[in-house]
Amino acid sequence: MTHPTTGRRERKKAQTRKALADAALRLFLEHGYDRVSVKDVAEAADVSVTTLFKHFSGKEALVFDQDTERGEALVAAVRDRGPGRTVLDGLHEHLRGVLLEIHDAPEFRRFRELIDGTPALGEYAHRMWMRHETALAEAIAAETGAGADEVTVRALAHYALAAPRLARGSEDPGAALDRIFALLRDGWGDLGA
Repeated sequence: MTHPTTGRRERKKAQTRKALADAALRLFLEHGYDRVSVKDVAEAADVSVTTLFKHFSGKEALVFDQDTERGEALVAAVRDRGPGRTVLDGLHEHLRGVLLEIHDAPEFRRFRELIDGTPALGEYAHRMWMRHETALAEAIAAETGAGADEVTVRALAHYALAAPRLARGSEDPGAALDRIFALLRDGWGDLGA
């Protein structure tokens, strides 16, 4: 039997977490990441610094509130791909959608500029994204019958996760991502390497 207080408690935690993440993003965008302290964020969300650290591991983590959902979506892209679609097709389609959403949406532009303009956030974002490599390799292994520690499975997970960052700097990120996935699918032969 579920206790009503458990649901209420979890909702309250989620509200506090969201209030902190929203306050942090607003302050970082208004004043710059380096000019805002953890204390400033806690005050803006009307909580203590101790409460902030119960929800987030540090200042950088305040910016990346939806990281768990992104990891789950990557695994789902492999596991729940359509019939007749390969693992690579599922990953390509999912990552292309994410990349174009971030690239084309005006509301993401300022966020992306914040990340790209703050070395600590850029590195943190990259580490957070690449930490999904193991879960992605396990999903690929489960779908292909290979071992999760198989080097080709780990390599595919690694390169698929690295592809959006590489493509993002291109004039046409979608086309760049398509070329990267063609390379993953077809190999290096067309490059003359």
